[in-house]
Amino acid sequence: MVGDDPALRAAYRLCRLRTRRQDPAEYALIQLVPAPLRPALHALWAAANALDDLGDDRTAPAAAAERAARVEEWITALHRELPTGTSPDPIRHALVHTAARWRLDLSELDAAMTQVQDDTHGRHFTDWTAWRTWGRDNLLPWFGQVRTLFDRAGVPVVLRLDTRETYEEFLDGVRLTDILTDLSADLAQGDLLLPDEALDDHPGSAADLAHARWSPAVSALITHLTGLARQWVTQETLSRGMHPGPATVLHTMAALLRAQLDAIDTAGPALLQAPPRPAPLTRARILAPARARATLAWSLTPLTVPPAHQHPHGRRPALTRPAHTAAFRSPPPHPSGERPPEIPSAHLPAHVAVIMDGNGRWAQQRGLPRHEGHRAGTTAFREVVHGALDIGLRHLTLYTFSTENWHRDAAEVEAIIDLLRRELVDDPFRDLDVRLGWHGRAGRLPPDLIDLLHLRERTTRTRTGLTLTMCIDYGGRDELTRTAAALARRTRAGHLDPDLITEDDFARHLPRPDLPDVDLLWRTGGEHRVSNFLPWHTAYAELHFTPGLWPDTDRRDLWQAVTTYTHRQRRHGTTPATSGPLD
Repeated sequence: MVGDDPALRAAYRLCRLRTRRQDPAEYALIQLVPAPLRPALHALWAAANALDDLGDDRTAPAAAAERAARVEEWITALHRELPTGTSPDPIRHALVHTAARWRLDLSELDAAMTQVQDDTHGRHFTDWTAWRTWGRDNLLPWFGQVRTLFDRAGVPVVLRLDTRETYEEFLDGVRLTDILTDLSADLAQGDLLLPDEALDDHPGSAADLAHARWSPAVSALITHLTGLARQWVTQETLSRGMHPGPATVLHTMAALLRAQLDAIDTAGPALLQAPPRPAPLTRARILAPARARATLAWSLTPLTVPPAHQHPHGRRPALTRPAHTAAFRSPPPHPSGERPPEIPSAHLPAHVAVIMDGNGRWAQQRGLPRHEGHRAGTTAFREVVHGALDIGLRHLTLYTFSTENWHRDAAEVEAIIDLLRRELVDDPFRDLDVRLGWHGRAGRLPPDLIDLLHLRERTTRTRTGLTLTMCIDYGGRDELTRTAAALARRTRAGHLDPDLITEDDFARHLPRPDLPDVDLLWRTGGEHRVSNFLPWHTAYAELHFTPGLWPDTDRRDLWQAVTTYTHRQRRHGTTPATSGPLD
């Protein structure tokens, strides 16, 4: 599934062989996913492992600074090679191809890769909090790439809000299991990657481990740690609501981790001599039924698999630095063939906010349930985003679901939430230079919807074209109240003088301080009010009201609204450029 390039096939083959040889459990897990996804997963694992090997290589008489320099050189080479889509290093060659083919943003790995460089100088953790931060900073970005890969294939790995901490705790269990497994190798290099807090609970264990002595204190410590790791990797609620394919992989991973912890428990003094491994029969008992479940789960799901050699302009896209926007396609043209107006960028509004009104009335006029109006409104939503891209708009904010909308009929609310969920899963702007943001409260929204919003924010955060902000469970007065509360907390803590609070202070404490002021506020549906929408940001906005209902709107209406805006004279209270009547 990697095309006809012999060097590329060899690169992926090396990644697969390294995974199989160095981590049979990881290789077995990758075998549980459909074949088109496996090369990418092998490339990600091999890259992470190659980087760790550079940082851990103590076979040569190299100082920590030299190992750090090798890691830095590897990272620098990767950044240099990503725009080209190739590399003389076979593992990086497979990785950059994976990034291009699946549109992965490898800049999200920067912090994790830099941490490997820092680790060459040794690590010491005073408590579990510091240890967890270190482990999560390393693992979460790599697991995030796997989640994005599944998302690109059309199978989003959605986490409920109430499982996000569970997910991170699961990764704590993965990290602790790996540390216990590799304890003998780490001790031989003078590393003890356990927090003082755990060691202090078993007096003498640190000194005994430093001298590779098996003692009652060490035995009690290992028993305690394996129990802790077993608790962390046994998370029954983690896969709730998840697609059965990734859920099967997750359950199997947990089972293999528990088997590894059993092997650590039974190793005794041998744990300090070599890494223990579960018996082959134990692994077979876990993997055989898992393969059957995975085959059934994936057979029910058509995957979205990009071709091995895909790019509309015949070159490989560069996907990890914001400057490289050639990877994104242009939006489809308007069906009428009408072209967008040519408006100089200096005359464009920097930020357009839209109140999408009229969905329910549109449906009622046609004798349809109100939720059918919201369904029709999704077409207008996509059209207007395409129109914003056509003219080079920088910020577009849409009033998607207000705090007051919860008072509507429960069936209509559920239909709106379901439409939002489907839009986020479908990801209609995946190939466009659109960065998604979300503004609103999390408390009342379904956890899986929140996770999808976070996923889209994370996977689009380095895009530099249009910033599309969806206001979901948003209210203007609620936003101002939350800002006032944030200022009160800062004042109470002594960080602000209440008599010296400025507008800039207020703006910095808004829930979304990065959202710029609105230049043009447009409302469809014939109503002439702002309905509690962005009161702070629209203080100087030009207002534009149109009679058409939202489902009848398309990009030409946005173009007209922006064109009208360019004919207005904006003074913000100053003297007009030419004499004339006051506005």
